[in-house]
Amino acid sequence: MTRVAVLIVAGGKGLRAGAEAPKQWQALLGRRVVDWSIDAFSRHPAVTDIVVVASADVGAPIAGQRFSRAEPGATRTQSVLSGLAALELPDDTKVLIHDAARPGIDEVRINALIDALDISDAAAPVLPVSDALKTEKEGRLKSVDRTGLYRVQTPQAFRLGAIRSALAAAGPDLVDDLAAVEAAGARVTLVAGSLRLSKITYPEDFDMMSRLLAPAGAPRVGKGFDVHEFEAGDHVTLCGVRIPHVAKLKGHSDADAGWHALTDAILGAVALGDIGDHFPPSDPRWKNADSGIFLKHAQTLAEAKGYRIDSCDITVICEAPKVKPHREAMRARTAELLVLPLDAVSVKATTTEGLGFTGRREGIAAEAIAVLMPKG
Repeated sequence: MTRVAVLIVAGGKGLRAGAEAPKQWQALLGRRVVDWSIDAFSRHPAVTDIVVVASADVGAPIAGQRFSRAEPGATRTQSVLSGLAALELPDDTKVLIHDAARPGIDEVRINALIDALDISDAAAPVLPVSDALKTEKEGRLKSVDRTGLYRVQTPQAFRLGAIRSALAAAGPDLVDDLAAVEAAGARVTLVAGSLRLSKITYPEDFDMMSRLLAPAGAPRVGKGFDVHEFEAGDHVTLCGVRIPHVAKLKGHSDADAGWHALTDAILGAVALGDIGDHFPPSDPRWKNADSGIFLKHAQTLAEAKGYRIDSCDITVICEAPKVKPHREAMRARTAELLVLPLDAVSVKATTTEGLGFTGRREGIAAEAIAVLMPKG
């Protein structure tokens, strides 16, 4: 199968957006603008490689995700060439080049662009021009025929070898990447664009995009609780992380109390029962199973009902082992599995001050809350 790579250009200064931080790093509905695009492409099953063009000083755009970073250039074209150079892939690789300031990319547009490259040299999403157009010269207006005029959006799709060569040979002042192949007579397919793919340029655009991207319907909240007792062993597994200890947790699977609680929280949010309904301990298939299987299955079921996980909060209750040294690894592992931004995953730990079975160091309990939003 032909690989599909994505290049997200996020190196611009975005000064017209009116804030100290570039617009692609500002918050939009609880996520940074760039995270919307990274999340959408990371979820798409056909995308095999992602390169984010961004300076190292902005930090990892989204922790836990697998992607490469490329250093931006002095111009947008130089930034794109830097990103393309980071893709050590065959020339026939399909590559989608996307502006980070367009957070509304979705699966429909991605599919259309990937398919279009089977019959064309390039493809781009467009919207027809619906407003009246005028030119002004010396105080006089003249109407412009709108026939055949389009607003061109991103991502724009190409074969890797072709766009790399075209951009390298082009001048520095291209209006977009498509301009690099137009002069060579490339066959270009135009696919339906979307208002959700509008570009954030000015401060007022954040309000417009918030309205366009806000999911319809109310969020769902679920709560989960799990407990496991200790038995002889040398480690416990919590949120997918192996933690050395003088005992292990007893259970049919790997007894990951943190992920079991979160699994129940997700299932509860969409009223689909609990973990025992889907993975009964009487079933030998789940003997010593990785609890990530359960958690990912709950996410799949929730998405099938039209909901995506927005954020989650896990609290581990125990006297020992100490969770804090492993907390960031637990957050990162959970974010990676669920394809969530790191700042959407919280892991905390507490004790019961020596009271109860956890206080007596007989086991570990965990509770979790999951917030699910309707899929936009």
